[in-house]
Amino acid sequence: MEDVQEESLFEAPPIAEQERMVEAILFATSEPVTVAELNARMPHGADAKEALEHLRKRYDGRGVSVVKVGEAWAMRTAPDLGFLMQKETVETRKLSRAAIETLAIVAYHQPVTRAEIEEIRGVSVSRGTIDQLLELEWIKFGRRKMTPGRPVTYMVTQEFLDHFGLESARDLPGLKELRSAGLLESRPPPGEPMADEDDEDENQTEMFEANEED
Repeated sequence: MEDVQEESLFEAPPIAEQERMVEAILFATSEPVTVAELNARMPHGADAKEALEHLRKRYDGRGVSVVKVGEAWAMRTAPDLGFLMQKETVETRKLSRAAIETLAIVAYHQPVTRAEIEEIRGVSVSRGTIDQLLELEWIKFGRRKMTPGRPVTYMVTQEFLDHFGLESARDLPGLKELRSAGLLESRPPPGEPMADEDDEDENQTEMFEANEED
């Protein structure tokens, strides 16, 4: 009899109740939450992954969606209703062309070292450019490469994916779209000298715009 009571103490809640728990956590958390983090908060025996699937289906087609961001999950306004959250004013986040090109290279070639970034761009990368992207939390340090000097690598962050509405780096636009946006125009026209990055940083560009949401 005691064994039965002990087992009941660890019995998982009904899946509908687990779904409500996941919903409450995602609703109250501004940052995406991983399945492991959800399981750590939920009662013993709960299955956050299964509850997430039920919750995502329930929100399918509604004003709020349950979306995957990297390896985590979050509740976000449905993409087609984003205009309702915009304020009258638009906040523009300016990045130098050097920073935009560096960010694009990291996103498409990660994990990538500073030397590899410089080789692709054809110009040296200043410390300020890397620091700017680190401060924005759009890139992060990856593992060191097993090459002479053990150089550190860079990768895009979950914040980068979340900001641009991407589930993973595989959802990035193709090279054609990047060229049309000017992100791959790192070299000057034939016959003109190659500029240093310090000169490029003086020419600010407004390729990335962030609409401030309520």
